[in-house]
Amino acid sequence: MLSARATSERESPVSVASDPYLLTPGPLTTSATTKKAMLHDWGSRDTRFIEMTARVRSRLLELISAGDDHVCVPIQGSGTFAIEATLGTLLSDDDKLLILLNGAYGRRMATICDYQGRDYQVIETAEDVPCDPDALERALIDDPETTHVAVVHCETTSGILNPIGAIAEVVSRHGRSLVIDAMSTFGALEINADNTPFDAVIASSNKCLEGVPGLGFAIIRRSTLEDCSGNAPSLSLDLYEQWRGLESNGQWRFTPPTHVIAALDQALDELDQEGGVSARGARYTDNCETLMSGMSELGFVSALDEADQAPIILTFLTPADPHFDFNEFYDHLSNHGFLIYPGKLTNADTFRVGCIGRLDTSDMQAALEVMRSALTEMGVTEGAPHPR
Repeated sequence: MLSARATSERESPVSVASDPYLLTPGPLTTSATTKKAMLHDWGSRDTRFIEMTARVRSRLLELISAGDDHVCVPIQGSGTFAIEATLGTLLSDDDKLLILLNGAYGRRMATICDYQGRDYQVIETAEDVPCDPDALERALIDDPETTHVAVVHCETTSGILNPIGAIAEVVSRHGRSLVIDAMSTFGALEINADNTPFDAVIASSNKCLEGVPGLGFAIIRRSTLEDCSGNAPSLSLDLYEQWRGLESNGQWRFTPPTHVIAALDQALDELDQEGGVSARGARYTDNCETLMSGMSELGFVSALDEADQAPIILTFLTPADPHFDFNEFYDHLSNHGFLIYPGKLTNADTFRVGCIGRLDTSDMQAALEVMRSALTEMGVTEGAPHPR
């Protein structure tokens, strides 16, 4: 069976033979046809581009079954731009945010609040422990001044999957607003506006949607956003004004990432062709299981319990074998066309391997073979980690 890479090469004259396979949480390996979509220049005020922006906004809403009671507001920049824009727009000076934190991206939301001068508190669990809905319940009972709750769906610090459904139920029952960072899950793991009440879901173009970097977006409850005029502490990151501008004439307030939007439009076509969110999630799950099984055979140990693992990125504990050197391991993989990420846990020495993007199980198996050769070359005979 041809890999996803080989299939896309055959479908398009654009060569990607020299591109590495990105086993990372994003940016990701993209199809040749998505790359090809960026070979055209678009006028930002041209009717065709305005129609493309509207089409992409509508399609993103459809992916989570969000109807007219929600709006999609895109913003230039990385996912963090979208997070900062959403928090800055939704939170007023009188609001208080509770952040469920078990990794770097929850911590980043706290940092954003520090910069914006927003009132917040955190409930922190260990990086290998899911956020706790029971602790959230107690906190909301104890602090009636909390108006909003924020959580990361999949914390790519570790790859852990947080229980969004249970968290949403608690927040809704207590009449508070929920903000979901779905950066690493949107387009592959289901979030349904019909059964997961939220005020905002935030994601970007360059992860499970398999577009390219440069566009973030927030799907926001319309009635919530209508009350956010004047909240934002930033001119360019004001999602209320961005939304009002798009609603009035279909145009972005400032120069849009035209090529990125064209690539996302094509990537959404390919998501549809694959079978939608469930089919993409199934492919990523197959990738994850192939990678996890193969890494176990090589002696590596996962930092997470299997039940907590999202099919997005896997974190492995560094072997205690003195012959193992991550930089040498990384260079061997890179020289053979595979890029991985160093670890991000604060309590353990780890590295991370992604299983998303335009890749399939044959690509995972190829990566495992290169890892096997790297271990042989280094003389590593034992994959067991240091005691934690």
